[in-house]
Amino acid sequence: MVLTNRLRAIILCISILMLLFSMCMSIVYGYTNTNWKMAWEAFSHFNGSNEHIVIRDVRLPRAFIASVVGACLALAGALLQALTKNPLASPSFFGINSGAGFAIVVAFSIFSISNLQAYVWIAFLGAAISSLIVYFIGTLGREGLTPLKLTLAGAAVAALFSSMTQGFLVINEAALDQVLFWLAGSVQGRKLEYLTSVFPYIVIAFVFCIFLAPKMNIFAMGEDVAKSLGLKTGMVKIFTGIAVILLSGGAVAIAGPISFIGIVIPHIARYVAGNDYRWILPYSAVFGGILLVLADIGARFVVMPEEVPVGVMTAIIGTPFFIYIARGGFK
Repeated sequence: MVLTNRLRAIILCISILMLLFSMCMSIVYGYTNTNWKMAWEAFSHFNGSNEHIVIRDVRLPRAFIASVVGACLALAGALLQALTKNPLASPSFFGINSGAGFAIVVAFSIFSISNLQAYVWIAFLGAAISSLIVYFIGTLGREGLTPLKLTLAGAAVAALFSSMTQGFLVINEAALDQVLFWLAGSVQGRKLEYLTSVFPYIVIAFVFCIFLAPKMNIFAMGEDVAKSLGLKTGMVKIFTGIAVILLSGGAVAIAGPISFIGIVIPHIARYVAGNDYRWILPYSAVFGGILLVLADIGARFVVMPEEVPVGVMTAIIGTPFFIYIARGGFK
């Protein structure tokens, strides 16, 4: 699909409006029976009723958190796919989310850390360690770093950290009760403080994405060609890695490991926007926010009055797309 920049901008604006409308739906619909008028009155004429409290203190933060987490995961996936030239690259499949989640489980179950700000740094540390391990394993051998080796290394590290996480939770049943729902990936019950604590780091990652976008267009031509054009590929890789760690670590610290968004959304964005990363990255951010917000709304109604973790919903939605991409779709 070839679009002019003007048409790309129009579609992006429409997508942003769709994201805002999805967030409004997230504020209005749920187990507590509310409507659009009630939602408006909750902000214009707050009366302290249960419905108004749910709208302002529960659903509004949830809508913002879902949109930001979805954007972070989609951006991280787009950057990883550009860096590795692997269409299946994502924070979950490269073990980054698993590493961040494992670090938080260890901090909670062994050191009894429950401070939110500490979780942020612990998630970043876990994401960084898992990224370095994947990179180190991927560079072993005479061929050096290749997309296939990087993918296999990521899958192995993801399985390792997932198994270790399960082992810690089996040993510590109290921790299992506390973090099981979080490990499935959820934005339920998250307060706005969860978002504000990581938001400065997410903004830094967004700024990195803005500066990396034109360089990714050059990098996509091949590393040798990029070097011949004067691109400092080493610096691009470092800053891309930092951005991925900030985006993935921040998302995991807020909502736990959520899969498939980082794989599926960049392909949809590339299909709509073309191969220009100056458009792919903003499209990915908006589309990722839309998907996670809509998945969260769906999670409220699947088994009402109970809720399923939103990570389960993204897996249900993302699995058919993953199979389609693995079979060569979205080229």
